Amino acid sequence: MIQIISDIIGMSGTALIVGSFFLLQLGKLAPTDLGYNLMNLSGAILLLISLYFNFNLASVVIEVFWIGASCIGLYKYFKQSKTLQVAS
Repeated sequence: MIQIISDIIGMSGTALIVGSFFLLQLGKLAPTDLGYNLMNLSGAILLLISLYFNFNLASVVIEVFWIGASCIGLYKYFKQSKTLQVAS
């Protein structure tokens, strides 16, 4: 049962990351959008959770970097939003 739940969590994470990439390619999201970065962050976290049950070092490493990149994107988004509010 834990294996099934782990797979569902992992596939949900995969769907978020791949979905955000497809939306980016279709021009529905920009790499600087809040939604794009949140989808990537959420997807990477879900994949990392699933990797707790089915450990794979290479996958853990890439998900940690994916989380880091998403956090950088979110930081830049909120920094830019704050700058725009001050300028208004």
